[in-house]
Amino acid sequence: MGSVQIVTTILAAAITAVAVWLAVRAVLKMVAVIRLGQPAPERFTDKVTRARTMLVETAGHTRMLKWGVVGAAHWFVMVGFVVLSLLVLEAYFEVVSPTGGLPIIGHWTIFGLATEVITVLSVVGILVLMAIRLRNRPSRPGGRSRFTGSTMWQGYFVEWIVLLVLIFGLVIRGFKVATDHFEYPFWATPVSHAVGAVLPDWQDGTSVAAVIKIIISMTWLIVISLNVTMGVAWHRFLAFPNIFFKREPARPAGSGLGALRPMTSQGKPLDFEEADPEKDQFGVAHVEQFSWKGLLDFSTCTECGRCQSQCPAWNTGKPLSPKLLILSLRDHAYAKAPYLLAGGGKDLTGEEKATQAQLAHLDVLALAEADKPLIGTAEEGGVIDPDVLWSCTTCGACVEQCPVDIEHVDHIVDMRRYQVLIESSFPSEAGVMLRNLENKGNPWGAPQNTREDWTKGLDFEVPRVGEVDDFEYLFWVGCAGAFEDRAKKTTRAVATLLNEAGVKFAILGEGETCSGDPARRIGNEFVFQMLAQQNVETLNEAFEGREKAKRKIVATCPHCFNTLGNEYGQLGGEFEVVHHTQLLAHLVSTGKLTPVQPVDGGVTYHDPCYLGRHNRVFAAPREVLGDAIEGDLTEMPRNSERSFCCGAGGARMWMEEKIGKRINVDRVEEAMATGARTVAVGCPFCSTMLSDGVNGKGAGEQVEVIDVATVLLRSVKPEQPQGGKETAPVGG
Repeated sequence: MGSVQIVTTILAAAITAVAVWLAVRAVLKMVAVIRLGQPAPERFTDKVTRARTMLVETAGHTRMLKWGVVGAAHWFVMVGFVVLSLLVLEAYFEVVSPTGGLPIIGHWTIFGLATEVITVLSVVGILVLMAIRLRNRPSRPGGRSRFTGSTMWQGYFVEWIVLLVLIFGLVIRGFKVATDHFEYPFWATPVSHAVGAVLPDWQDGTSVAAVIKIIISMTWLIVISLNVTMGVAWHRFLAFPNIFFKREPARPAGSGLGALRPMTSQGKPLDFEEADPEKDQFGVAHVEQFSWKGLLDFSTCTECGRCQSQCPAWNTGKPLSPKLLILSLRDHAYAKAPYLLAGGGKDLTGEEKATQAQLAHLDVLALAEADKPLIGTAEEGGVIDPDVLWSCTTCGACVEQCPVDIEHVDHIVDMRRYQVLIESSFPSEAGVMLRNLENKGNPWGAPQNTREDWTKGLDFEVPRVGEVDDFEYLFWVGCAGAFEDRAKKTTRAVATLLNEAGVKFAILGEGETCSGDPARRIGNEFVFQMLAQQNVETLNEAFEGREKAKRKIVATCPHCFNTLGNEYGQLGGEFEVVHHTQLLAHLVSTGKLTPVQPVDGGVTYHDPCYLGRHNRVFAAPREVLGDAIEGDLTEMPRNSERSFCCGAGGARMWMEEKIGKRINVDRVEEAMATGARTVAVGCPFCSTMLSDGVNGKGAGEQVEVIDVATVLLRSVKPEQPQGGKETAPVGG
């Protein structure tokens, strides 16, 4: 060992020791913060499925590859980080000896070939990612991007570190080539040989380049260890457990889609009949009241901004960015952590749990952070502004796009639950809707005895449950389908088509009440459970004696479809629920309904969030339209899982949109740009919002918004009345 090697070995050992010590300290701190969260025992079920899903999502990059070039570039960089870590390890042998290398595999030609290919592709990948970050920098001319709000220096730092490590890996090999100590042939490592051709015959060059590579790598580790909230770096470690512990590992898409996570206290579902606000947690009032998985979510955020780029609120000038919301919660959690770890915190009555002695030596900044309200305006020092919280439509676009399976919607609704149930703090307009749900059983406050008025004028009898026992489907009409003028036309169209196809169905009539979706999404879990338990009891009675496969429900409203099918199981209601477009597609494909006169004029289809993204029903409505229209369906640029929200979800249907551009107007402009004269929908909320948007643009005479069922009915029975000018919605 020469003098150069002695110096390089000492430098490598010293910086590595410092980096490892800081990294261990950082990991222990992160674990301590995450463990502050509430229990979530359900996250430990079905470990085999969880492990399989984690491996598929990480190794296969199934979420990232939805973004094409970005996903492919990131995959090569990820593989490079994992595999080329072996070359960082090899550098420790090379600082000791210029001819050193990894034991056993270090001399295999296949290893040299594999690492050469991965190095080159990783260099290309990181250069692509750097170019994308620069092209989309928030400071560029043209305004906001998905990186707006991200800590940009951290992204640049990580990318340059990766690039430099890759470059010095090639430089090390180049010096070995130049000094004739390289073990791999030219055909396996042509780039390394090309680098070696321009480097001098410097015997110590390998050791010097190796120690520089180690210093760069350990500098990265030191920096991220001193910045535990540096998600752009830590996600490469935290993504694995975050995906493993996702809520529903078997779901093909976002784990936080579909059903909402039940309201829990100490990790157990809350029973409102026995719950006590002084002993049980009602929603989330403080950051430590999120589950430990929530705190892991916050820690894992990569700041990539995919959620932000897809969010309808952010895209229309609202203050909500799912990314910035998660980052605010993350930064607050880690800033408040010293106070919490010292024993601080408020009990459910608002009393401080720590003694003066426990808090005496705390940093003043940690104490100041502890005093911040979780929800509050800037003047109040709040972590999350109320306008941010109430801008969410729960459309799920953020969850769909997140590459590390953060469950944004669950966290937003948990915070809403506390605001509604304990603070009674929510947009005033929504109060009318909630009172109507409690007193009338529907958000519009319509009399219950008018639930069956939509049946008047039909040329066939609509059977009621109780009057007939021999029915295949229970037709869940829903509140909109029973009371709202546009939706009633859809209800009549579906009933007419089912009758035409000879499907035996029945309705509950006045026995039906609101599914509870708007109450649950706004955060009023109490009203939701009251309505849901009543409906579950009614439905179980209607299906008494039938096995689950024969307890079939067809619903026209995706919100009812989602609630009945995905959430009533939490309350003992197990049913097979289909959307009307799924049933109609089946009836057409089996020849029970036959389109005879195609509808022309150009048709585009708007995917409802709770039908498409939340429940993966994309094909059925398109199949129905494909059979019923002239020519091909004209797709909007944002469709299927990337469909843009209409603005009505998350109980936003009953709240005024006062900030920024109206979401429904943005969507209508996209639909009108296709040139289609008919905008087909599969949701009564979407019908109301898009119709209002069309009328607001003064295009009511040129563009018609109608349900898929109405399009099919016009094709199956062209003699049916086409319907006059749509009337204004009730209360929408």
